[in-house]
Amino acid sequence: MFKNNPKAFFFLLTFFSVSTSVAQLFLPKNYQADYFDYPVIAAKGLAANFGELRPNHYHMGLDCRTDQAQNKKILAAADGYIAKVKIEPWGFGRAIYINHPNGLTTLYAHLNDFYEGLEKYVKQQQYALQSWAVYLDIPANLFPVKKGDTIALSGNTGGSQGPHLHFEIRDTKSDKVLNPLLFDFGIADTIAPDIIRLAVYNRNLSTYEQTPALIPLKKIKGIYSTTPALITVKTDKVSFGISATDRVTGSSNPNGIYEAVLYNDDRPITGFQIDNISYDETRDFNAHIDYKVRSRGGPYIQHLSRLPGYNNSIYKSIHEDGVINLSDDSIHTIKIEVKDVNGNVSYVSFSLRRDTNYVETAKTPLASQQQSNQFHPDFINVFENNHICFYLAEKKLYDSIRFQYSEIISKQGNTIYQLHNTSVPLHGYFPISIKAKTALPGKMVMHRFANGKHDYAKADEVMHGKEPGWYKASFREFGSFELLIDTIAPAITPIGFKDGMNSSKQRRIVFVVRDNTEEIKKFTATLDGNWLRFSNDKGNRFIYEFDEMCPAGEHELKIVAEDQVGNTTEKVYRFTR
Repeated sequence: MFKNNPKAFFFLLTFFSVSTSVAQLFLPKNYQADYFDYPVIAAKGLAANFGELRPNHYHMGLDCRTDQAQNKKILAAADGYIAKVKIEPWGFGRAIYINHPNGLTTLYAHLNDFYEGLEKYVKQQQYALQSWAVYLDIPANLFPVKKGDTIALSGNTGGSQGPHLHFEIRDTKSDKVLNPLLFDFGIADTIAPDIIRLAVYNRNLSTYEQTPALIPLKKIKGIYSTTPALITVKTDKVSFGISATDRVTGSSNPNGIYEAVLYNDDRPITGFQIDNISYDETRDFNAHIDYKVRSRGGPYIQHLSRLPGYNNSIYKSIHEDGVINLSDDSIHTIKIEVKDVNGNVSYVSFSLRRDTNYVETAKTPLASQQQSNQFHPDFINVFENNHICFYLAEKKLYDSIRFQYSEIISKQGNTIYQLHNTSVPLHGYFPISIKAKTALPGKMVMHRFANGKHDYAKADEVMHGKEPGWYKASFREFGSFELLIDTIAPAITPIGFKDGMNSSKQRRIVFVVRDNTEEIKKFTATLDGNWLRFSNDKGNRFIYEFDEMCPAGEHELKIVAEDQVGNTTEKVYRFTR
């Protein structure tokens, strides 16, 4: 298809059949295998694959090994032109986007230096915008590239935890990220996925209101089976989850699986295939796993059915949500098929029966109680009292909960509001308003904390009904919340640099900037009145590498740091170069 017409690229978002006469949900993909080359000069190997499970998201590309070193040559995977450059303190760090004639875009992240011409252009844009962090749309064909051209050097910038290249393939028009291994980069893989455990759920209950039964698996002659071989459940609605990983030949690194399908009496019921995901959808990952189990230190369990509030589901089902209805006491033959991109397959096989002593009771007790503390997906859920109020919009919950609330007084005398717990994920931000006991308008901060993690957000004054003195901010996780007054300005600390020094032998200037709320809204450096580019990779370190912007002679360096409520610190240093 691509060889005859390389400019026409088509991919299907829904490769599956709903016919029960064909024992598969997903049809094979047909991507061109020789279009892209491996993008780094290093031994071929993966530290992570597309769809690997990460906190709150899927891994969205390939992490290509760089021989545990930085500054390996990064190559254009195919002909095209550099369309975008992104520089940010976390996330991708320094990244290049290349558009290709076949309608796809490749992304290369965690880079060190770009190639000379591009590096010069980006620096000019940063000075023009007076910002180190940039997301540049570059005019088409200003920087054309050929397959195999060196475009940058590998690094460890941004959210990287070690030297590697993060590589993605996207549909240029939709920005959907495609599974790069579908394009075949010559990475040997003859190993079938490993299936570690089976989880069984009573789907008359919310998945957040139960602990699944975890069934160990044993592998005999290539087939996984359960112990016991017959699983008996005390419910007429059941769903399953699995813990499974994949490996490539010659590596022990546990990667993510590509596909899983559930069969009931040889008929495909439901399944998922991780072949394309957008960044708008990646947080839906929290509906794909048993978030409660994982948040409490347990393993990743991937559901084999759709939760009721999972609206942008990766699942394909013969019927609505993939839950199995057990209408009688007959024995069902259950099979779970797990695949990787290269077609290596593992199976789990067992028998399932409803308990013969099962007595039908009122279904879905959460929905039937209809009490004020019942929160349900696809509804607006509101909680309020005289001190705090918040609401969850229709698409924020994946499954029902019995909302829990409490208040305590901290040692500092602040009221701390406990909103449920962190074992329930939320799909995006939700607004919270707290009534202030004492306030300093413009200096109010809301603090969320849980499990050693702290988040701060500027709180703006709002009217609650006709009552003034309420302050609102937005967060995307439950936890403990308090309202604070923040009048403390950031602290600026030079590292190996001081006022009045001769810096002729120094290669760079480094400042560490910290704030009591951990959030620096703005950092500005000027040299002799002109903006000076300090990098800010990985958090609170700001670094200037001496260049032509600081010639020999006497200079004045002014550093200004501002937090999110406007508290500002300014320091001035005079030095000689």
